[in-house]
Amino acid sequence: MLESYWYIACQSKELGRKPFGVELLQQPIVLFRTANNTISALEDRCAHRNAPLSQGKICQARLECPYHGWQYSIDGKAAIIPAMLDSCPIPNNLFIKRYPCLEQDGYVWVCLSENPAQQKPLEFPYLNQPGWTSFRMKTRFRAAIETCLENFLDCPHATHVHRFWFRTAKAKTVKAIVTSLSDGAVAEYFEEPREDALVWWLLTRQKSQMKHTDRFIAPSTSRVDYIFDDRRHYIITSSCTPISDSETEVYTVISFKVQPIGWLIRIFFEPLSRLIIAQDVRILDLQQANINRFGKAAYKFIPADLLAPYIAKWRKAIQTNTSPPNAGIEHQIELQL
Repeated sequence: MLESYWYIACQSKELGRKPFGVELLQQPIVLFRTANNTISALEDRCAHRNAPLSQGKICQARLECPYHGWQYSIDGKAAIIPAMLDSCPIPNNLFIKRYPCLEQDGYVWVCLSENPAQQKPLEFPYLNQPGWTSFRMKTRFRAAIETCLENFLDCPHATHVHRFWFRTAKAKTVKAIVTSLSDGAVAEYFEEPREDALVWWLLTRQKSQMKHTDRFIAPSTSRVDYIFDDRRHYIITSSCTPISDSETEVYTVISFKVQPIGWLIRIFFEPLSRLIIAQDVRILDLQQANINRFGKAAYKFIPADLLAPYIAKWRKAIQTNTSPPNAGIEHQIELQL
C-alpha cells in the first residue's frame, strides 16, 4: 500500500534534455520531458532486450532506447521500431509500464500505483508565498525512511549530535503534549531551553517566546514549526523518498518569515542548515552500518521517543491495510533537554 502514495523523484530542474533515471522503492524508473513540456515516468527497461532507457535519448515526444533504437510514447507503448517494415503494425504487447507523475512545487512526483491514494501530493507550506523566504536541500541518507523521519522529529538527539549548533543540554524538564491526528501525529513542546545554541542566537530575539511543534504526516513527511511572538516563523518540511529498505532521498524545504530581512537571514541560515543535516547524515550512517553488522535492528522505545511509535504504527497500518491509530488521542510527557 505504500506504493499508492506520491514521492518526489527529482527536482524539476533536473529533468532537462536527457532522460533521468531514478530508483523508487527498489523500482528503476526513467523520467523524461518531451519537447512540448509533457513529463512521463516509465519502467527503466526496454521491452525488447531490457536495455536501460535512461541511457537513451529524447526524440521530440518519444524516448529512444540506446540498444536498437526503439522509441516509446509517453504512455509506454512502442511507437517506432527501426528494424520493422513500415507496413508491419507494431504488436499491442510491446509496451512498458507507465507510472502516474506530475509536477508540483518545483519537483517531479511519481506514484507506483495506477490508483494514487491522494489526488495530489502534499504541498510545501508557504513556498514562494509573499513575505516568506525559502531554500531547498536534497540529501541522500543511508538509512530507512522510518529512521530518517524519527531523526527529523526527535529533540533529544540534538543535544548530542548538534551540540552548541542547534541545542545544548541544560538538564531542564520540558513538558510536551502529543496528539494523534487523522494523518499522523504532532508533538508540542513548552518552555524548552534555547541557550548556548548558535542557531537560536542568530535567528531569534533572546526574550521572544517560542511555540515549537513537530509533526509526522503519513506516510513520509515531517514538518517542524518554530513560531515566535515577534511574528518570526521558521518551517522545516522534509519529504522522504524511499530508494530501498536502507536508503532514503530526502527533499527538504525550509521556509521562514522574518520581515524585512529574510534575504539576509538566508545568507547564514542556509549553510548552517546544511552543516546540521550533514551531522544527521553521519550519525544515521553510523547507525545503519551497525545495524548491518548485527544483521537487524533491535530498538527499544522510551516515553521521550515522542513520535517514533506513531511513525511505526502508521506505516505498518498502511503496509498491512489495517486501521492506523485513532485521531484525537492526547497524552502529556515530561522529558529532560
